[in-house]
Amino acid sequence: MLEALGLDPHLESVYRASLLHPEDGVAELSTRLGVTETQVRECLDQLMDLELIRPSRDTPGMLRAVSPDLGLEIILRRHEADLLRRQEELVRSREAAARAVAEFATLRPNTEEDGAERLVGLDAIQRRLESLARGFEEECLAIEPGGAQSQASLDASRPLDAQALARGVRLRTVYQDSARNDPATSAYARWISEQGGQVRTSPILPPRMLIFDRSTAVVPIDPANTRLGALCTSAPGIVASLVALFEQTWQAAVPLGTDHRGSLDDADVIPAERELLRLLASGMTDEAAGKRLGVSLRTVRRQMAALMQRLDASSRFEAGLKAAQRGWL
Repeated sequence: MLEALGLDPHLESVYRASLLHPEDGVAELSTRLGVTETQVRECLDQLMDLELIRPSRDTPGMLRAVSPDLGLEIILRRHEADLLRRQEELVRSREAAARAVAEFATLRPNTEEDGAERLVGLDAIQRRLESLARGFEEECLAIEPGGAQSQASLDASRPLDAQALARGVRLRTVYQDSARNDPATSAYARWISEQGGQVRTSPILPPRMLIFDRSTAVVPIDPANTRLGALCTSAPGIVASLVALFEQTWQAAVPLGTDHRGSLDDADVIPAERELLRLLASGMTDEAAGKRLGVSLRTVRRQMAALMQRLDASSRFEAGLKAAQRGWL
């Protein structure tokens, strides 16, 4: 039950027994749970680190279990702090990668200079991707924002992905959560998974990127202006920053076979709804929030109306206040 909070079954069983039988020592817990005393001591050490077990003030030398409401709140706060730290790292990596890519915007189209090549035009980009797809040997990392992918993009990717998977290389791809609602994109993602690739989704993604063997990356020079084309670079510093950004995004994403809504009741929000509230609270327009989330303007307004109804709010301002009170922001 508590695995989602970092407690494996052994830790949870020792914690439960300590709560129910506070008078038990290591020997008694070992007998009661059918495990060795060494295992009990290891679990108690970990529970001490998690602050779920503390020295008893009444009985020196004994330990007491912290009440679940306090102990689990401590763990949740630690998880929240860790999540905030990873989000801050993600923002810093994204900014560093954007600055590095922008430096190459002045390269002449379709020429290579110091390991960087500016690709202009869909044909030039596709030719370069085909060349890279044939040559890489170990792994391809991909971030595909924007929700539903165009059929042309899926058709162009399928033979390249099929050849790579047939060679036994690893494919890891992150789509936006909204891609789950598009039949063509969802079917393509399932196909990749069935062929041995790994697919995850996330409500918010950095700009599109492809990284081959952690040595060559292809990214848009300016995601807001596709006419500037794409940058293909082997510069170690830029590639390392992009790999770090991908890994942080991957860790925060949800595997395709998992319900991205999680175990929610009516009082909770799914990650995409939380991101929508956060974006709108920051002053972003409905249209801009929709672009960040990879959904239409109509979907943004429908989701916001549903959230206002759940929050019993008559205005967006009131919805923001109530969302903050519930800890949704």
